[in-house]
Amino acid sequence: MDIKITKTTAPKPIPKDDSKLGFGRVFSDHMFIMPYDRENGWHNAEIKPFGDISLSPAAMVLHYGQEIFEGLKAYRTASGDIQLFRPEKNFERLNVSAKRLVIPEIPVEDAMQALTELVKLDKDWVPHSDGASLYIRPFVFAVDPFVGVRPGDYYYFIIITSPSGPYYSTGLSPVGIYVEENYVRAVKGGMGYTKTGGNYAASLAGQDEAHKQNFSQVLWLDGVERKYVEEVGAMNIFFVIDDEIITPVLEGSVLPGITRISAIELCKKWGYKVTERKISIEEIARAHNGGALKEVFGTGTAAVISPVGVLKWGDNAMTINDDKMGDISKKLYDTLTGIQYSKIPDDMGWVRKIKF
Repeated sequence: MDIKITKTTAPKPIPKDDSKLGFGRVFSDHMFIMPYDRENGWHNAEIKPFGDISLSPAAMVLHYGQEIFEGLKAYRTASGDIQLFRPEKNFERLNVSAKRLVIPEIPVEDAMQALTELVKLDKDWVPHSDGASLYIRPFVFAVDPFVGVRPGDYYYFIIITSPSGPYYSTGLSPVGIYVEENYVRAVKGGMGYTKTGGNYAASLAGQDEAHKQNFSQVLWLDGVERKYVEEVGAMNIFFVIDDEIITPVLEGSVLPGITRISAIELCKKWGYKVTERKISIEEIARAHNGGALKEVFGTGTAAVISPVGVLKWGDNAMTINDDKMGDISKKLYDTLTGIQYSKIPDDMGWVRKIKF
């Protein structure tokens, strides 16, 4: 794929203090953009200065939400190398989302080339401090100026990047999670397994209620029986009951997380019993009451591993592992971040170094 590169003539100052970056508020100098139409397919790939784009007020994405996205990171190692963590998995999942939303797929090798060239150009924006990273947001959306319900004929594929500080700016500590019983996020046969904005819009009411009750995240139950655990708002979820690690099975309503499958593969390698199956909130409460619930943790790109200290279901606020991070959670966090930042050897073959 030929990529036209136009460098900015007005580079922005790069933040000096990574601890003050936060998340998703600062953007690097350049972005990748590639249009699609049915006659030419994906064409005219370009890296250009980061800036606004022009859309018709009738652009289909604004009215019917035909859009998909991904999220991954670039990491700077102690030796100064820049590397990615299983990026092909993100673009493979982007195409799964594309198929569900009737969006033309993007060859994984083309997406990887676009991402690599963009990161190489904006390499100075990759933070240097431990735990900080360059967040990468690829996304695709329909731009046809047509107020009618059908798949689009015109799309943009864009990649933007944002330097982000450490997720745990004050240290790795357990979070509180609220079990949502009034709303549902997704159902089997819907779009729960895709990364599309509608799923996240559907989660906002539950997230708002969780914050009102001083909880960080929402734990969603299935949309049919309202009893089986599915996922947290921005993470997949795992439960350690006795000597078994359990995570909800993928049946079309749960996002197949890259960190999720990485955690499963590591735990199996270490000899743990890992089970993907339906698990009800009642079973979790029984395990807690009986002393069998040892750990609960979430997995996701942003947090990597997020230990859960309190799980609130109705009037029952269950404290897990004395509100402390468990041994499995800690081992997973240290191993995954160790691989991402090359603090330990990557014997899984997950890291992709950017070659300059």
